[in-house]
Amino acid sequence: GQSVKGIEVFSADELLLLDPELAGQVKLPLLETPYATPSERLLEDRAMMIRVLYPLRGSDGEVGAVLDAGVLLNRNFELVDAIRDLVYGEGSLPEGSLGTVTLFLDDVRVSTNVPLRPDERALGTRVSEVVRNQVLGRGESWVDRAFVVNDWYISGYSPITNPDGERIGILYAGYLEAPFRQDLWETVFALVLLLLGLLAVSLLLVLQGASSIFSPLERISRVIGAVRSGDQERVGQIKSQDEIAELAHEFDSLLDLLQQRNQEVQSSADELEHKVEERTDELTRKNADLSRTIEVLNKMRRKLVVAEKLAAMGELTAGVAHEINNPATVILGNVDMMNSMLGDAAQPVQQEIDLIIEQIYRIQAILNNLLQYARPVDYSSGLAAIDVNDVVANTFLLVEHLRKQKYFSLEVDYQANQSIEMNAHELQQVLINLIRNAIYVLPERGGDIRVTTQDWSDKGVKISIADNGVGIADNQLDKIFNPFYTTKKQAEGTGLGLSLSYNLIHRYGGNITVSSQPGEGAVFTIWLLLKPKMIEDERELVEQLLEIERAQGE
Repeated sequence: GQSVKGIEVFSADELLLLDPELAGQVKLPLLETPYATPSERLLEDRAMMIRVLYPLRGSDGEVGAVLDAGVLLNRNFELVDAIRDLVYGEGSLPEGSLGTVTLFLDDVRVSTNVPLRPDERALGTRVSEVVRNQVLGRGESWVDRAFVVNDWYISGYSPITNPDGERIGILYAGYLEAPFRQDLWETVFALVLLLLGLLAVSLLLVLQGASSIFSPLERISRVIGAVRSGDQERVGQIKSQDEIAELAHEFDSLLDLLQQRNQEVQSSADELEHKVEERTDELTRKNADLSRTIEVLNKMRRKLVVAEKLAAMGELTAGVAHEINNPATVILGNVDMMNSMLGDAAQPVQQEIDLIIEQIYRIQAILNNLLQYARPVDYSSGLAAIDVNDVVANTFLLVEHLRKQKYFSLEVDYQANQSIEMNAHELQQVLINLIRNAIYVLPERGGDIRVTTQDWSDKGVKISIADNGVGIADNQLDKIFNPFYTTKKQAEGTGLGLSLSYNLIHRYGGNITVSSQPGEGAVFTIWLLLKPKMIEDERELVEQLLEIERAQGE
């Protein structure tokens, strides 16, 4: 008189007796699955059901009938999707991962949300042989990585048994391993690069410092002993120009100027107070200027944000480039000297030495771009009347070799009839940057770039570079002209090309605009005045950008 419930398997014949339509509904062709146990079966026509037998009692309390009910688990997508949403709630997995749940009848997926292809569930595929042997063969759970249909997943498998204790299927839950594996490799790669950098620096320090550290230190130690004894001995001149030589010089100066220290401290304090007052006044002026600039920023929106970032980064990049270039030059010189002095003995590590030299040259190239970004006036030459059509034609000759990397069509439409005053080489540099960026995002086949020159009423000319690449996302449009911002792979770009181009065109009083939709390509437009208005400070830049904004809207 007790109710009974459990999961049972119904054969095709039993389904025909229950409902012929149900028997046809559960038929599932078996698909060839990597790593699955070899099988000659081509079709799964059985059904897995949750079955409940409940006794119905009469008024006298005796069982008069039995209610037999069941839920079909084959193709029961609502059930597996509900389990998936319960187990893998929002935010429980890293970006790019995928949580999945599957019900197996024997080793065949009869209800799943594991994708076979986009928008297609992997019904009819089978579990891998190693998982089948452990879960169905030995009745043990599996919690480990496993190959699921077409990718590796962090998986959990548990056997499903009928009321008689026989193993009839498997319940699976798992998520994609790829995002975790990618994070692991990126971390390993970063650690390897860090280790190589530390080894290179350590080698240089050992070679340079071994001969110049101990001797000056011994002299300093002797002087300390002599001063304790009352003698006025000094360290004297040190041949090296490193930190130890500076320390010895400062130690001598300390001994010479010890009696005057109190006066110098007071003088330094007065000087510091004066500098603080100067900085405070300067900060007050800057705050006033900033308040006026904010009013203009609200009108300029994205364009003025880019201009302010370029202006703010100028001095910083110049200082950073200068500070990095000096040690880079020293490193290069010492590596060359080390290579020359070692001769044949350097042969076992020649490849590593060549790699160090190559990377130093790459650093110097990046520094050159930084300096050109920070001090464009130092890298520019005189103005001349130029035909933008001729500059575009000459630019095509310089980028023709890039077809060897990726085939694409390059079309041009010359409509501009006016000449402008500008440095042709600088305009050509901007065009090359924009065309190279367009080539980078083109598809492997069917890539197309179209360059159009047009008169900009009576104000100047405009040049448009359109491509059919992947396009630019809305959240990236505000950032693409920022220094060091790039979407290219590591070592393929520095993020200075667009920033340098933007800064250069604005210096002539022009502008660069961009329009794009993801998946539909992008159009970059260069706006150039007939007579350039050279920009010298931020206020002039703001006024000029406002004037260009109004002119473009006409």
